[in-house]
Amino acid sequence: MKIVFFGTPAPAVPFLELLASEKGRVAAVVTQPDRPAGRGLEARPSPVKARALGLGIAVLNPERPSLIAADLKALGADLAVVVAYGRILKEDVLGAFRLGCLNVHFSLLPRLRGAAPVQWALARGEAKTGVTLFWLDEGMDTGPIFSQIETPIGPEENAAELLERLTNLGLGSVREALADLERGGARREPQKGEASLAPLLRKEDGRFSFDETARAVHGKVRGFCLWPRAFVVLRLPKGETKLSVLSAGLEENSPKAGPPGAIARVGRDGGVLIQCRDACLWLRTVCPEGKKPLAAAEFLNGLRLKAGDALPFQA
Repeated sequence: MKIVFFGTPAPAVPFLELLASEKGRVAAVVTQPDRPAGRGLEARPSPVKARALGLGIAVLNPERPSLIAADLKALGADLAVVVAYGRILKEDVLGAFRLGCLNVHFSLLPRLRGAAPVQWALARGEAKTGVTLFWLDEGMDTGPIFSQIETPIGPEENAAELLERLTNLGLGSVREALADLERGGARREPQKGEASLAPLLRKEDGRFSFDETARAVHGKVRGFCLWPRAFVVLRLPKGETKLSVLSAGLEENSPKAGPPGAIARVGRDGGVLIQCRDACLWLRTVCPEGKKPLAAAEFLNGLRLKAGDALPFQA
């Protein structure tokens, strides 16, 4: 079976490597164009492009996939496999492959359609998620389902950990799908259930205040640990500053320590227990704006705050 792979960021690389494990199976790789990166803002290839070149696979990186629709059709590929490519494919591209375009999506579709399903699953407190293989149409993650696998979300699991786990599940799903397709199986079941969206992340999505529930803040810390990071704005004598929270933990049964932002206690491990709207939350590792990460207790010491005081946050 001849395959064209569509993908761009680092999480897509293991899927390319899986497909390329059979020599000659991947006819070409399609990825987004080189983008400016680093301090010098030099154009750099996507992680998928860099790996494809290392594997000796031809790479196409158009600004719009429709610009290469004829080239893709000329390849005579049976199937396209799409993992975090970052563009919606139009009919001229979708029709370039005998079987169609099989997309790997890290949610239980139709829940969490969009660019950031792992992050939003955690930020919204979802109890379970999974991996869906589905056939692309011109909608956003709306096509018929080939296969789906479900998994619970751990209470302390963050986006990096969940992404790694879903990647491994996804690789297994793709292996099974290729074997099924080789035998002539090409399931296409309509999506069922209530749909929800997982839009592209913005910096402001990470903002929280201690007026929110402890579980809501904890979800943002876990979900946005890679980017944009959960952050609260503090009003300090020198002006407002952004404090990112890199790791945290729930303490739902602790007695109320006061109004939101009150410091309940400082732990021996450097954690700081902070009152939220309904319960307390351990802040473990934080990162003040423009500085390096440090233990939450060390940050408090720098502000000369202690148990019984309150963090001066902006609601």
